[in-house]
Amino acid sequence: MPEYDYVIIGAGSAGSVLANRLSADGVTKVCVLEAGKPDGSVMIDTPVGILGLLRSKAYNWYFHTEPQANLNGRKLYWPRGKTLGGSSSINAMIYIRGVPGDYDEWAELGAPGWGWQSMLPIFTQLECNERGADAFHGGSGELNVADVYHPNPLVKVFLDAAAQAGLPFNNDFNGAAQEGAGPYQVTQKDGRRFSAARAFLDAARTRANLTILTGAHAARILVENKRATGVEVRVGGGMQRMMARREVICAGGAVNSPQLLLLSGIGPRAELARHGIEQVHELPGVGQNLQDHLDVSVIVRDKTKRAVGIGPGSPLTVAQAFLEYRKSGTGLLASNGAEAGAFARLTPESMRPDAQYHFIPFIVRDHARRLTPGYGMTLHCCQLRPKSRGWVGLRSADPFAAPLIEPNYLSHDDDVAELLAAFKLGRRIMNAPAMRAVSGGAEIEPGAKVTSDAQLIEFIRNTAETIYHPVGTCRMGQDEMAVVDDRLRVRGIAGLRVADASIMPRLIGGNTNAPSMVIGEQAARMILADRNEDSQAMAAE
Repeated sequence: MPEYDYVIIGAGSAGSVLANRLSADGVTKVCVLEAGKPDGSVMIDTPVGILGLLRSKAYNWYFHTEPQANLNGRKLYWPRGKTLGGSSSINAMIYIRGVPGDYDEWAELGAPGWGWQSMLPIFTQLECNERGADAFHGGSGELNVADVYHPNPLVKVFLDAAAQAGLPFNNDFNGAAQEGAGPYQVTQKDGRRFSAARAFLDAARTRANLTILTGAHAARILVENKRATGVEVRVGGGMQRMMARREVICAGGAVNSPQLLLLSGIGPRAELARHGIEQVHELPGVGQNLQDHLDVSVIVRDKTKRAVGIGPGSPLTVAQAFLEYRKSGTGLLASNGAEAGAFARLTPESMRPDAQYHFIPFIVRDHARRLTPGYGMTLHCCQLRPKSRGWVGLRSADPFAAPLIEPNYLSHDDDVAELLAAFKLGRRIMNAPAMRAVSGGAEIEPGAKVTSDAQLIEFIRNTAETIYHPVGTCRMGQDEMAVVDDRLRVRGIAGLRVADASIMPRLIGGNTNAPSMVIGEQAARMILADRNEDSQAMAAE
């Protein structure tokens, strides 16, 4: 059986960082297991390829939730990355950290060392911002962060409309303040996607001590006497065991990591017994505390046809865009779609922004899987701090079956009221004078006849979707429902950690990709520090 010092399950945003750092000495043997295919795809490399990635199962787990009682029984589509780089290889590339209060809240909830003063230096050390280094940004890290090279002209219209709706201009959501409207920065370089795999795995791929296995679906963590010893994995149609001398690290994300722990007998007894899985260790919090950002859209017409649309001239537009992109890496194909956005407080008492907006200069319905002819603009309106909690469980003991995902959206009444308020502000922006000059006042969704709170809430229940930020299902803390401690060690099982978005006690105020990479970096530092401490203790004996 192959044996390594560390076996990492998942080569996504956190797993890519871990693989790089743990193998950096050229001696420590590291194996990273990725269930998906390699990431060598034009769709991944080209930013606008996100439209194809969301519609395809090629690099996408293509999950669906359980029917949502508070969304009129709908099953929501949950795309998650299934390739090297994980969801950083299929996302909209938006680089957002959240605000200091997000991380200080983690520390207050039982995670010392995860407050803002500890996290900001890690963000800046990983970052290579093309604007240059300053008090909030790094200029020499591996992760390239850039401005959108050729934003659609309607971005300026959106920013003018946001100002008319009362939001100040903000050129840097990761700077001194988050509130306001402005351009998003993206994880791109030279107009191409710069995923976690490109930033961290590419530099490490040639190391003799690093093994990267794609098409390797982890089925079970092997545990002996309350210690993780390896992973049972399906590779090439057959089952193998990858043994770990030091540690097994789950980095599969907020869906796959709790699923794997449950399949391995680590979790609440009742859930395991329901599927005939022998319990290895009681951890009632595995799969619980699921949080996600729910999103609802305002869509208006663009009578100027500056938006990206489907019409008679579309083939010529695409052909010209292809030639421009080949020549200079700019233009339509370099767009991440959501080129600008905003953060807003919904009440004067709010200490942090309560809502986030993504402006898209085309009509987006059903994650761009349902194409709509014509020209228009979409504003995604998202509540940042939901109180609703869901869970991830098992459908069966089959390790290759999709998990059960129950986000329990809008189960807390406060979430309904906040999302409604966020939507109303978004609607004001999309009906401000600057925007009406472009739209002619033509609102496609929800439409001019939808005006009362009851009608708007029903519209939300009929149309709201995930904005792709699930977290919390292996949360960090010190209480009995915590799955990992503040050093990301699974409570009660030696040699096993979780390092991905599932460890977040609370959802941050923004996109979760950048924090997931920092979680990988923080985990690597802790693992190496613990290893050095063990070595020193052994030498002293």
